[in-house]
Amino acid sequence: MDMDELARRGLVLLGCGKMGSAMLQGWLSGGLPPKSVWVIDPNPSEWLQSTGVNINTDLPASPAIVLIAVKPQMMGDALPAIAAMGNAETLFVSVAAGTPISSFEQELGAQSPIIRAMPNTPAAVGRGITAIIGNAHARPQHLDLAETLLSAVGQVVRLDHEDQMDAVTGVSGSGPAYVFHMIECMARAGEAQGLSPELAMQLAQATVAGAGALAEAADETPAQLRVNVTSPNGTTQAGLEVLMDEAKGLPLLMKKTIAAAADRSRELRNG
Repeated sequence: MDMDELARRGLVLLGCGKMGSAMLQGWLSGGLPPKSVWVIDPNPSEWLQSTGVNINTDLPASPAIVLIAVKPQMMGDALPAIAAMGNAETLFVSVAAGTPISSFEQELGAQSPIIRAMPNTPAAVGRGITAIIGNAHARPQHLDLAETLLSAVGQVVRLDHEDQMDAVTGVSGSGPAYVFHMIECMARAGEAQGLSPELAMQLAQATVAGAGALAEAADETPAQLRVNVTSPNGTTQAGLEVLMDEAKGLPLLMKKTIAAAADRSRELRNG
């Protein structure tokens, strides 16, 4: 299935909140015709109404793809609208956190190709990373199409099995919040050293954003980049001796943080 077939058969977007809007904006910017898109959303935004897509109208009987982007607690109300499309012809892709493939197979039929995806919030600025995994009926061309669509909001990686979603949740799904908190902490620490709150926050935000961009762009590993900026007995080394303390520093804290998030993901999955 290619983008031409997608444009011809149509794409249904179930839910158009922040994540749905970010993806739709990427698709339309990439040349997908607005009239090839059907959106179901109870409270369409002004932006959505300005795009020219079909909103809350009759859906095509057999679209190329249905992308499910509603909140997990709204899933029960939303799925009946698309249950009739459950067949071998329509690909279903879910970006709803925490809802396993088996739940969709119960509603849509085990014969339906279904892909579960876990994006993260930097998708809103085109800098997300999304992990995907398909069921037994998701063929390579289905995964390729899902990757193409999800690439509109950032990078895409493929998992070997669905259980890995819990770890993905702990690292990249919840991870932006850890980094936001790191920015908060750096800024407060800068204030404690005599900087104004505004200046401390600007320095912390730019430093985290810049270091992340450098880590992605550089050929060296993050470990090597760290070594490169650490002069013997200098200021960076003094700070790192505290941060890298194995007994109470960042290595242990981050391991516990990601484990706690992954464990909660498993708890929610197992009811």
